[in-house]
Amino acid sequence: MTIAALAACKGGGNKNEQYRTEKVDRGTITMTVTATGTLSAVTTVQIGSQVSGVIAQLHADFNSRVTKGQLLAELDPTPFQQQVEQRQADVTKSKVEAANARITYDRALRLVKAGLSPQADLDAARAAYEGGQAQVQQSQASLNQSLTNLKYTKIMSPIDGVVVDREYDIGQTVAASFSAPTLFSIAQDLTKMQVQADVDQSDIGRIAVGQTARFTVDSYPDQEFRGRISQIRLNATVSSNVVTYPVIIEVANPGERLRPKMTANVTIDVASVPDVLRIPNAALRFKPDTAVAGATSTTGSAGRGARTSSAETTETTQTTQTIQTQTTETLTATTTGGRRNRMRGGQAGTTSGGPTTEERAAQWGNRPAGVAGAAAGLGGAPPARKRPQTVYILGADNKLKAVEIRTGITDGHYTQVVSGELKAGDLVVTGLATSKVDTNAPPGSAGPMGRPGGGGGGRGGR
Repeated sequence: MTIAALAACKGGGNKNEQYRTEKVDRGTITMTVTATGTLSAVTTVQIGSQVSGVIAQLHADFNSRVTKGQLLAELDPTPFQQQVEQRQADVTKSKVEAANARITYDRALRLVKAGLSPQADLDAARAAYEGGQAQVQQSQASLNQSLTNLKYTKIMSPIDGVVVDREYDIGQTVAASFSAPTLFSIAQDLTKMQVQADVDQSDIGRIAVGQTARFTVDSYPDQEFRGRISQIRLNATVSSNVVTYPVIIEVANPGERLRPKMTANVTIDVASVPDVLRIPNAALRFKPDTAVAGATSTTGSAGRGARTSSAETTETTQTTQTIQTQTTETLTATTTGGRRNRMRGGQAGTTSGGPTTEERAAQWGNRPAGVAGAAAGLGGAPPARKRPQTVYILGADNKLKAVEIRTGITDGHYTQVVSGELKAGDLVVTGLATSKVDTNAPPGSAGPMGRPGGGGGGRGGR
């Protein structure tokens, strides 16, 4: 970056104004979308308990590698064993009652055949016998349920993996009355991880499955990890009126350096243009003083001539007067009210409200690509990008010259030049250089901001 000096006559005195400049060059511009996400295992199983009880033994701890079917913990089985014994006694009792009902039924059947007993007694005996058989089945089902609950006191691992979380210790009571409490969390395979990144709704239209994503974690700030987008989920999250969509990124983790719950700063390349003319975004924000002498305007349209600095000053003054007039009319219409108030207010808001097109374009050009995409709505470049923008170059005669260009995508530092009269090597102005203030000014001389210096002499002394 170079600094050039330009002498301008202003306010009746000579003032040296210095500008920061940078050469226009050619290079590659890559537009990116940034987001923040969280690392997790591809498959994480939360293991709970289906019965309530006191934890008696633990056979796994944090970071333990377990296999499918391995015993992880045991609940105190005493109350469940007692319940099993009770159900076994119920089954025995129901079988005895069913056998007695069968004997009664056989006796009633013989008596009815011999004509010694009425048919009603036989029917009653048959009903008692069938009820006894049903009672045996019910008791057996209760016994099976008790045996199952006893089996649930042993917590087994359903998958091969690593224990990443343990919620209970020995002696704690597990209450499973309304929901199954989580005892362990097991990650199936830590060599394959995934990042769930929350992408803003304004950028989600640029994201597609299969794109490459880059991210860093705080644990390894100098290392960049790469992954592939495998899924764009539809379950949006709304937080403080900000809508984000989860994007799943698959990541290989052969050395298991990445760990669950790490925060990932994700960057996704959504567009790239190689070997294009580019300018720094600071050049789009630079606006010189309209009173600077020697500033000329060069446009890409046929028939548009160069305009002098005085003409630009006159046009600016007229524009300012027009805005002030419209503002006065708006205030008057607001006071009187009525339909004219609404019409005037709409016109004034259109002409004078907010920054100009070039200012908006310059502002969007300086923001990161992920933020600039927020103005695009459904995915394209911001609308202001399609309109001409003005940058200033420093000629060989140390005079500013305005050049109109059309811009393309930006990477947050440089912006693509689609058309215009710029060429590689031109010195484009990026801002004013900071000049050193003379702190040893004599008493009475004009200090910074036009205020008198110190002392009682000179024009400022009173």
